[in-house]
Amino acid sequence: MTTTYNCTSDDERAKGLEHAQRAISEKKCVVFPTDTVYGIAADAFSPQAVTMLLVSKGRSRTMPPPVLIPRINALDGLATEVSADARKLAEAFWPGGLTLILHAQPSLDWDLGETKGTVALRMPDDEIAQELLTLTGPLAVSSANRTGHAPGQTAAAAREQLADSVEVYLEGGFRPLEGEAAVPSTIVDATGPRLRVVRNGAVTLEQLREHVPGVLGLGEIPMAEEEPAEATPSKAADEPAPANESPAVVAPAVESPEPVQPAAAGSSAVDPSTAKPSSAAAPAPVRDPEP
Repeated sequence: MTTTYNCTSDDERAKGLEHAQRAISEKKCVVFPTDTVYGIAADAFSPQAVTMLLVSKGRSRTMPPPVLIPRINALDGLATEVSADARKLAEAFWPGGLTLILHAQPSLDWDLGETKGTVALRMPDDEIAQELLTLTGPLAVSSANRTGHAPGQTAAAAREQLADSVEVYLEGGFRPLEGEAAVPSTIVDATGPRLRVVRNGAVTLEQLREHVPGVLGLGEIPMAEEEPAEATPSKAADEPAPANESPAVVAPAVESPEPVQPAAAGSSAVDPSTAKPSSAAAPAPVRDPEP
């Protein structure tokens, strides 16, 4: 039976967290507040639970959910090949509104959808979220709404959309503060040689560059990677990519994004001040922000 707990009350908060922990262990979904918007969560290591989460939202496996973690030292347990620059951003903005796309640990037994070997990780800056994650461990989390609709900024608003598909709703008041627009986390792809923003959000590009100057903004490519203005299309463009070329990275948590242009093989690093917007079409608006 679906139950809502008022987590502004200490007694109900304790009962709600206990029930939520039990629901997660039973492969059911829960809704709880984060520092950005409310999230719907399931056991990240249960394919059955993740499937229930996707079905609740009306989402396919092509849009895998990110994973929220309780502490920064969980990073190396869930991801591999974490670059020094990615680690700098995690240390600077976790807990907070930054999601990092990384190579997933291949030894882990999980199925988040069509991730192409990646995982999107974030550590939320919210007491209730942190308490729940400490009890449950890493959770697959998506924004608490039906795909294509506005994200829930309260548990009550989330329940209007998700109804009985969720076992436990933890009500903690407005996220963010009442009257403020819901702002999703910033997503940075850290799987390639250059960190790239694939969705703008709570952490600005300027803030990211204070710690890692070489971060590329949304749609930016180094000038050295641009095609000549009068380039003639070649037949090679229609040929399959070489077998040793890295696959495109799926950016979990973004609905219908345009791909970020990958760095050309052998290209030299370029200072971000020399980077400029790509001539490609701008990414489609994000209609379904993730926590």
